[in-house]
Amino acid sequence: MCSPGKDPVFTSYESPDVITSSTLTEKHDIVILSSPGNHVHKHCTEFTSTSCVPCVDSTFLDEPNGLIKCKVCTNCDPGLGLMVKQSCRPSSDTVCGTLEGFYCLDPTKDGCRAAQRHSSCKPGQYISHTGTTSTDSVCADCPGKTYSDGSLTSCQPHTECEFLEIEPGTPWSDSECGEASLPTAGIIAGVLFFLIATIAVCLFIIRGIVRRKIVRTRQNLGKMTGMLSVPFIVFIACDIQFTLNST
Repeated sequence: MCSPGKDPVFTSYESPDVITSSTLTEKHDIVILSSPGNHVHKHCTEFTSTSCVPCVDSTFLDEPNGLIKCKVCTNCDPGLGLMVKQSCRPSSDTVCGTLEGFYCLDPTKDGCRAAQRHSSCKPGQYISHTGTTSTDSVCADCPGKTYSDGSLTSCQPHTECEFLEIEPGTPWSDSECGEASLPTAGIIAGVLFFLIATIAVCLFIIRGIVRRKIVRTRQNLGKMTGMLSVPFIVFIACDIQFTLNST
């Protein structure tokens, strides 16, 4: 048989010389199959042995054979989620492995023929089991008051808002809380303006009410003065008349 990349090694046997019946023997060389890494260059004849040559140009043969051509090395196609794990050699094919984020769908003895990307968990789910080169990812739903965007290995608890909760938490998003900072200058100015305007309106209303009361009071006093002047005039007239009669 042929050794990889070397000249043939012959297996031989001896037979007695039939004609002379002597103890002399003939030596017969037998080479049927080439060894791994080589292919048959010329088959044996009754006069010549099989000749073998090494595999070249990204070809290989990994078993003893009688082929006249070597097999083409496997291409690890990234489009199938594969990468080269072990390069091709004359006596062995390329060994493919899986790319990062993929798992093998069609495993071989030492590698993989086809792979698929790990499943992505949906928002509201977490990765309960991370995918490996041979298994897919496993997703699970987040329990109450926790959330995940689908990329986490465990759900996170919703934030407890200290002051104001603007949006409640969901299985896929955290709670949204209001800021606890002091009011800005604009807010303060707005509040002061509102207070001043309110006070001014109230003063204007009170002033109008007071003015109307003063006017009504004056009118009432005028009426009372008119009513009291008539008896007073009569009294003065009577007094003058009485004085005149006495004299």
